[in-house]
Amino acid sequence: MEQDEKKTGKKRRHHLRVPVFPEEKGEIERQAKQAGMSVARFLREVGQGYKITGVVDYEQVRELARINGDLGRLGGLLKLWLTNDGRVAKFSESTIRTLLSRIQATQDEMGRIMKSVVRPRAEP
Repeated sequence: MEQDEKKTGKKRRHHLRVPVFPEEKGEIERQAKQAGMSVARFLREVGQGYKITGVVDYEQVRELARINGDLGRLGGLLKLWLTNDGRVAKFSESTIRTLLSRIQATQDEMGRIMKSVVRPRAEP
């Protein structure tokens, strides 16, 4: 049972039959596997105009990991300041506001990258 069926409790009952050559079948199966989808889901999404991308875009994953590390470091500094740790006792309010601003900017950057990972509909 696919994700959509689990969410809605509905089952797809209509089937389409598409004749293909053996090499076409192999290519469709290869592309579906590369996208991390069943053949049925792959064809359904392509047929509805979705742009299919691979399961993982390693460049985007590396970028998200870098951003996540930045957020962790910034959050660590904020935590030290909130616990009155001596190592950050010299931090002024403006420094903390700058830190919070950088955290917000980093979250915004992460959001932009996440949106680029989501499958957009193919341009007409």
